[in-house]
Amino acid sequence: MLRTRLSLLLILVALGSGCASIDTEKASGANLVSGQPVSAALLNPESATGRAERAGVYADQFMVVSANPWASRAGQRILAQGGSAVDAAIAMQWVLGLVEPQSSGLGGGAFAISYNAQNGQMQAYDGRETAPAAAGPDRFLDHGKPLPFNQAVHAGLSVGVPGMVAMLGLMHRQQGRLPWATLFEPAIEVAEQGFPVSPRLHQLLAQNRELREAPAAAAYFYDANLNPWPIGHVLRNPAQARVLRLLATQGSQAFYQGELAQAMVDAVRNHPVPGDLGLKDLATYTARTHEPLCAPYRQYRLCGPPPPSSGPLAVMQMLGMLAHTPVAALAPDSPAAVHYLAETGRLAFADRNRYVADPAFVPVPVMGMLNPQYLARRAELINPDRSMGHAEPGIPPGAGTRTGNDATPELAATTHLVAADAQGNVVSMTSSIETAFGSKILVNGYLLNNQLTDFSLAPRDAQGHWAANRVEPGKRPRSSMAPMLVMQGTQPYLAVGSPGGSAIINYVAKTLVGVLDWNLTLQQAIDLPNHGSRNQDTELERGFVTPPLKAGLEARGHTVRELDFPSGVHGIRFLSGKLEGGADPRREGLALGR
Repeated sequence: MLRTRLSLLLILVALGSGCASIDTEKASGANLVSGQPVSAALLNPESATGRAERAGVYADQFMVVSANPWASRAGQRILAQGGSAVDAAIAMQWVLGLVEPQSSGLGGGAFAISYNAQNGQMQAYDGRETAPAAAGPDRFLDHGKPLPFNQAVHAGLSVGVPGMVAMLGLMHRQQGRLPWATLFEPAIEVAEQGFPVSPRLHQLLAQNRELREAPAAAAYFYDANLNPWPIGHVLRNPAQARVLRLLATQGSQAFYQGELAQAMVDAVRNHPVPGDLGLKDLATYTARTHEPLCAPYRQYRLCGPPPPSSGPLAVMQMLGMLAHTPVAALAPDSPAAVHYLAETGRLAFADRNRYVADPAFVPVPVMGMLNPQYLARRAELINPDRSMGHAEPGIPPGAGTRTGNDATPELAATTHLVAADAQGNVVSMTSSIETAFGSKILVNGYLLNNQLTDFSLAPRDAQGHWAANRVEPGKRPRSSMAPMLVMQGTQPYLAVGSPGGSAIINYVAKTLVGVLDWNLTLQQAIDLPNHGSRNQDTELERGFVTPPLKAGLEARGHTVRELDFPSGVHGIRFLSGKLEGGADPRREGLALGR
């Protein structure tokens, strides 16, 4: 069953002539890159299952995929100028911060993994936010009890030191090809000339009450009557254009000092629920590089950034357990296939919630959690005919002091992009400002994150054990971002990732199984209905639940919950002499290549 493509038609109708440059070529059947006809499935198809299929995009030289056409065009432009995959990723991210402000931006953080074709090396990058020096374990407690999540998340208290700008600067110094300033040109043009409000941005603005209550943000995103700007309204951001010009000429360090740093500190400290972000916190922030975390699966090697992101680790655990099941021989939408994905998700999330945090502060038994014998023992807990309901964490080799369980809410406001250049270099990057529109604090045209609520709101569990992911000064909160590369031998085979909060783990695992086990195209794997478990109910994507699927799961003891699952999986697959790009139809993404 493949995801219906009605959203494309809605976008085309809604934007009309005010945004014809984005979508009219798709409507007429022309490929946005080459001018060649695209598959009829993209335009008005119904597959044998009664669902519309989206055509994959193929290219010979390079490929970019992002969550918004404006950003994808920026990446395509940079690659056409001879830029590297890293250059294209940076340029796309600057644009995404403008056109998709609900998801990422200058005030947030990111993780990335890259492959350098010149030396055959992979590199993981950590631009995760950090807790201010004044932060402590009781940060989100009120008279000993955790603050209500909605109160904690829309506050200066939730703002961590932004890390994405520093990370992109580091990536460019190591793997950039074009001048740093060149990478800002598309975003500066978009900020100054404006861009049309998309259907998705309009819908999210209409739904968001807290953003209306933040004066600076409301003045930018709404009209005088606090109505969201209509679809197609041209939104300009001269304040952010000025920041981008400063960064282009002075480098990424300009973001962490001087007037830009002072503006962020003032906004956080003057908030009605103030935080304690300080100038020294910004001045001392450092993006990190790591050896990628890798694990085998079938004839492939799965790789991604290590903790403090739990995403790649949990995906590797899931697939490591799935290798002991018959999932590869099952139909993708069968109750049995969903059962195995849900059960391995339960087991992986149980370990994640017990053990994973910033390894600079807490020992994380990463190698033990990926130990083949440990994963085989965990897989033995899966009954093919009955759900375990709730999984308990295991005791992997190397697990030390007992830590408390922690299932911190992690909401879905993130973005993912991929880029591959003509020289064979590739980048997979996920970035975020946490919940939709972050903390709602707008500074110089961009929003600040609220990532500190990814820490445990309660520093101890009910038994009094310290949570591994508790707040500590300078610590990076646990994440579920999972930018990943799949290697076949010494060469990249697939670059993939998704937004979606903690559900990212299930989205990416589903896509990998779809390509690596079920032999689907990348686009088909992305389009598959989302499902899985985060060690609670078995979650199925609303609108794609058949009676046989639901009945088959319930017969196995699953408590089924249908919900919206707006993944944003984007990826690139390396085929013999070609690149295949896939963009999630649940969002406004676009794959472009040449």
